[in-house]
Amino acid sequence: MVSSIGVREMAKGITTSIRLTPELRQQLDYLSHSLHRGKNWIIIQALQEFSRKNYTLFSEEAKRQSLLASQHEFNEDEKIWEDNIDVEGWQD
Repeated sequence: MVSSIGVREMAKGITTSIRLTPELRQQLDYLSHSLHRGKNWIIIQALQEFSRKNYTLFSEEAKRQSLLASQHEFNEDEKIWEDNIDVEGWQD
Protein backbone atom coordinates (compact mmCIF):
# COMPACT_ATOMS: atom_id res chain seq x y z
CA MET A 1 0.00 0.00 0.00
CA VAL A 2 1.35 3.47 -0.85
CA SER A 3 0.52 6.53 1.28
CA SER A 4 -0.38 9.97 -0.06
CA ILE A 5 3.28 11.02 0.18
CA GLY A 6 4.49 7.96 -1.73
CA VAL A 7 5.84 6.00 1.21
CA ARG A 8 5.20 2.28 1.02
CA GLU A 9 3.20 1.12 4.03
CA MET A 10 2.74 -2.41 5.31
CA ALA A 11 -0.84 -3.67 5.14
CA LYS A 12 -2.32 -4.22 8.58
CA GLY A 13 -2.18 -7.82 9.70
CA ILE A 14 -1.50 -10.04 12.64
CA THR A 15 1.76 -11.55 13.78
CA THR A 16 1.92 -15.21 14.61
CA SER A 17 4.59 -17.79 15.22
CA ILE A 18 4.96 -21.32 13.93
CA ARG A 19 7.21 -24.24 14.82
CA LEU A 20 9.09 -25.69 11.84
CA THR A 21 11.04 -28.90 11.59
CA PRO A 22 14.71 -28.34 10.72
CA GLU A 23 14.05 -29.78 7.24
CA LEU A 24 11.12 -27.45 6.58
CA ARG A 25 13.10 -24.49 7.89
CA GLN A 26 15.92 -25.39 5.49
CA GLN A 27 13.45 -25.60 2.58
CA LEU A 28 11.97 -22.24 3.52
CA ASP A 29 15.43 -20.67 3.69
CA TYR A 30 16.31 -22.13 0.29
CA LEU A 31 13.08 -20.94 -1.33
CA SER A 32 13.42 -17.50 0.19
CA HIS A 33 16.96 -17.14 -1.14
CA SER A 34 16.20 -18.67 -4.56
CA LEU A 35 13.05 -16.65 -5.18
CA HIS A 36 14.43 -13.44 -3.67
CA ARG A 37 11.30 -13.29 -1.52
CA GLY A 38 10.80 -13.02 2.19
CA LYS A 39 9.88 -16.06 4.23
CA ASN A 40 6.66 -14.31 5.21
CA TRP A 41 5.65 -14.02 1.53
CA ILE A 42 6.32 -17.73 0.92
CA ILE A 43 4.34 -18.79 3.99
CA ILE A 44 1.41 -16.54 3.01
CA GLN A 45 1.40 -17.98 -0.52
CA ALA A 46 1.35 -21.51 0.88
CA LEU A 47 -1.48 -20.73 3.30
CA GLN A 48 -3.54 -19.01 0.60
CA GLU A 49 -3.12 -21.98 -1.73
CA PHE A 50 -4.00 -24.45 1.04
CA SER A 51 -7.04 -22.40 1.98
CA ARG A 52 -8.21 -22.08 -1.63
CA LYS A 53 -7.93 -25.82 -2.28
CA ASN A 54 -9.59 -26.85 0.97
CA TYR A 55 -12.35 -24.24 0.76
CA THR A 56 -13.32 -25.73 -2.60
CA LEU A 57 -13.29 -29.25 -1.17
CA PHE A 58 -15.34 -28.26 1.88
CA SER A 59 -17.88 -26.27 -0.11
CA GLU A 60 -18.32 -29.15 -2.58
CA GLU A 61 -18.86 -31.55 0.32
CA ALA A 62 -21.35 -29.18 1.95
CA LYS A 63 -23.27 -28.97 -1.33
CA ARG A 64 -23.22 -32.76 -1.70
CA GLN A 65 -24.56 -33.26 1.82
CA SER A 66 -27.19 -30.56 1.34
CA LEU A 67 -28.43 -32.25 -1.82
CA LEU A 68 -28.54 -35.63 -0.06
CA ALA A 69 -30.46 -34.14 2.86
CA SER A 70 -32.97 -32.45 0.56
CA GLN A 71 -33.76 -35.82 -1.05
CA HIS A 72 -34.08 -37.61 2.29
CA GLU A 73 -37.51 -38.86 3.36
CA PHE A 74 -38.06 -37.81 6.94
CA ASN A 75 -39.41 -40.06 9.67
CA GLU A 76 -41.84 -38.62 12.24
CA ASP A 77 -39.12 -37.46 14.62
CA GLU A 78 -37.19 -35.72 11.84
CA LYS A 79 -40.41 -34.22 10.45
CA ILE A 80 -40.80 -32.19 13.65
CA TRP A 81 -37.42 -30.56 13.01
CA GLU A 82 -38.23 -29.91 9.35
CA ASP A 83 -41.61 -28.34 10.22
CA ASN A 84 -40.10 -26.06 12.89
CA ILE A 85 -36.90 -25.00 11.18
CA ASP A 86 -36.15 -21.28 11.32
CA VAL A 87 -34.58 -20.17 8.06
CA GLU A 88 -35.75 -16.59 8.15
CA GLY A 89 -33.00 -14.23 7.12
CA TRP A 90 -31.07 -16.64 4.91
CA GLN A 91 -33.67 -17.64 2.33
CA ASP A 92 -34.17 -15.51 -0.76
